[in-house]
Amino acid sequence: MLLYGRNPVLEALREGRVSEVLLAKGVEEAFVREVKELDVLVRWTSRIEMDQLVGTTAHQGIVAEVEDLAWASVDDILDRAEERHEDLLIVLLDGITDPRNFGAIIRSAEVLGAHGVVVEERRSAPLSPVVAKTAAGATSYLPVAQTKNLPRLIDQLKQENVWVYGAAGEAAQDAAKTDFSGKLALVIGAEGEGLRRLVREKCDALVKIPTRGQVQSLNASVAAGILLYEATRNRPAADRPAAVGGKP
Repeated sequence: MLLYGRNPVLEALREGRVSEVLLAKGVEEAFVREVKELDVLVRWTSRIEMDQLVGTTAHQGIVAEVEDLAWASVDDILDRAEERHEDLLIVLLDGITDPRNFGAIIRSAEVLGAHGVVVEERRSAPLSPVVAKTAAGATSYLPVAQTKNLPRLIDQLKQENVWVYGAAGEAAQDAAKTDFSGKLALVIGAEGEGLRRLVREKCDALVKIPTRGQVQSLNASVAAGILLYEATRNRPAADRPAAVGGKP
């Protein structure tokens, strides 16, 4: 797989997943030195060739041949929370097929301390170079898993005392006034369509982000970032043990 952009390539290099790096003139010297220190094959080429190779001009003069991104499992995400002695915070995506939205959500989830992201196999963008580029390296740190059936997974999580909140613009409950303590799953639906009926029905509650402008809806990745912030701002910091148990 071809990966492009400074941060995604750098993270892949540090993980040892890169077999060759293509660089174009104008790339900052500090980056070139770091690449050479990692003892990987470097080849210089033109930006025009790079444009044609990856189909975009957003490569920043850096392209790498890497191993394909691998899907994690849901168990990997659950284990991650347990190993950190934290209450689970997992993001479930229902029909996010735009790779840039997908990558941006992964980035926000990693930055704000979620333990992983889960998508449904037939209703998601693939783990592609565009996703990795938009995630700005977060795919190297955050488990991203697939499930065959999202409603069934929600049922399984609820059996583990995980509270499930779905994002819905028409919901009565304000996200900023919601108790997000305990084990938590946030469900984000497709832009323009929202959550599927069955997914909505499986949620413990639906929450909204109040808007003040004339446009009544937010981009899916922006909404996910705001909800993740609301969910994490009162949770224990990563270096402290989280509270045990779910809602009273």
